[in-house]
Amino acid sequence: MSVPQDPDPAQLVISLLSAQENPLDTLSENLETLFGPVENVFGPLRFDFTTYYDIELGVGIKRWIVTAQKLVDPASLAEIKLSTNGIERKFATAEGRRRFNLDPGLMTLGNFVLATGKNNAHRIYLRDGIFADLTLIFRRASYRSLEWTYPDYSDSILINILNQIREMYKQKLEKQSFE
Repeated sequence: MSVPQDPDPAQLVISLLSAQENPLDTLSENLETLFGPVENVFGPLRFDFTTYYDIELGVGIKRWIVTAQKLVDPASLAEIKLSTNGIERKFATAEGRRRFNLDPGLMTLGNFVLATGKNNAHRIYLRDGIFADLTLIFRRASYRSLEWTYPDYSDSILINILNQIREMYKQKLEKQSFE
């Protein structure tokens, strides 16, 4: 029989897509109110993997990766996604078009899981219409994509950034174990 144990806290990583020049000027206060101080911002990064978001967000979309200083309970992923959806709605245009796409994910030493409102065969239902998407696994010293991983999350630039974030996360966990 397995003995249930609480998991380590996870690193919150938010992918921000926007065609605006400096979207964090608008969003930082909202993100910090919900998730605490921002620790790192990577970007802007190119986002030319799809035109899916162009009609809603505009042309010239870039990506920023934002990490929270505070680690989070992995069971909070659905709540986090619902909160980021609320931020998207708050800043939507009068016509209801989003100006920002916020995709939260949780990093552990073994994987990277995104939250989504879209079901698929490899996604696990959490609650309130939110699913967990196993996006990357950590093997042989790097995050690795899976057959269903979105192309932008398979990109070597983004994987290198996530590997850097994982090293910082690992140090946080080690520091916590000494406190």
